[in-house]
Amino acid sequence: VIDKILINTSRIKENLAFDIDREADDHNEYLDGMNSNFLSATGLLTGSVKRFSTMVGSGRDHRRILLYVSVGLVLLFFLLYSLLSRIS
Repeated sequence: VIDKILINTSRIKENLAFDIDREADDHNEYLDGMNSNFLSATGLLTGSVKRFSTMVGSGRDHRRILLYVSVGLVLLFFLLYSLLSRIS
């Protein structure tokens, strides 16, 4: 009886250790994928900030375009917000 209990305990330990190892590997792969996504998003944002800074630092015509685009985006946001709030 004691031998059966020891064998079953050993099997449970091995299975549990294997499951924990597999779960840790899965989480590490998931985190690595998130890291690469964050790096690509950081690259996109850095480029956007540089273009935005260049546009703001340039002449008056670009500032006017920037104002129109900003106002348009804010209006679009409120329009989408109002439409989605009516749906829900």
